[in-house]
Amino acid sequence: MTRLPQIALLPDGKRLHLQDGPIDLIIEANGGAADVRAAYEAAARRFAGLLDELCAELTELRSATDPRHCALTGVVARRMYAAVAPFAADCFITPMAAVAGSVAEEILHAMLEAASLDRAYVNNGGDIALHLAGEEQFTVGLMDRPDRHGVMRTATVDADMPVRGIATSGRHGRSFSLGIADAVTVLAATASQADAAATIVANAVDLPGHPTIVRLPANELQPDSDLGARLVTRDVGPLSQAEVEQALEAGVNWAQDLLTSGLIEGAALRLLGETRVVGAIGGETPAPHAFQGTTIKNMLQA
Repeated sequence: MTRLPQIALLPDGKRLHLQDGPIDLIIEANGGAADVRAAYEAAARRFAGLLDELCAELTELRSATDPRHCALTGVVARRMYAAVAPFAADCFITPMAAVAGSVAEEILHAMLEAASLDRAYVNNGGDIALHLAGEEQFTVGLMDRPDRHGVMRTATVDADMPVRGIATSGRHGRSFSLGIADAVTVLAATASQADAAATIVANAVDLPGHPTIVRLPANELQPDSDLGARLVTRDVGPLSQAEVEQALEAGVNWAQDLLTSGLIEGAALRLLGETRVVGAIGGETPAPHAFQGTTIKNMLQA
């Protein structure tokens, strides 16, 4: 029996919902009625079969990235590789670290090929690909973690900013994390770049060997995890203020390096009520209620 993706307008009549297996997209486009319709039709066409394309190369996508050579052939798979390759020489990472952002980016690209839009976003579980023209803006609602309600604050991306991708990683997200951050949100030029960088920075927020941090092999929790037997964080017990500072500082150092190298435009790191911000979204001073968390709730309500 052939599997068919789920494609439907949401009840508000403005947003499109595309779902196939683990890929779950919320899309909104603004522009002329004909252009919006053409963009949604293009998104649906490109979405059909996209999961199968990725599954065809799944073994390679789940393997450690070789920074010198890409054996992948699919458009989205190669975008995933390009996003993670800058990190592969320094740490373990697979192309799967950029899958959500890369898929969002591909669907947005198809929409823009088909129509002239003023503003559009593709939200793949909180990893966002953006299009902003003219004086358009995009407001992001940020939460501490996806399993709790309540937006801590909002941030706005303007059309004249270089940011077109937003992604979040951390131990409360959909994927496993090697670090202890509640959430790390990254702004970058593309969604795939933001996705990969958020993974790297979230992994860096850590206190290796700390006795109150519970870790388990990833493949015991999910047998086909691309992380294999690497230990992933399952719980974080009490930490002193100095330990929280130490863990956040490790992540900030990575974020600063990525900012300097031009791989990101900004980052917000959150751990146990403390936040640090780097680059375009603020300074590096403590900000307990600053820009943070997973970009989910307001994305769905934008």
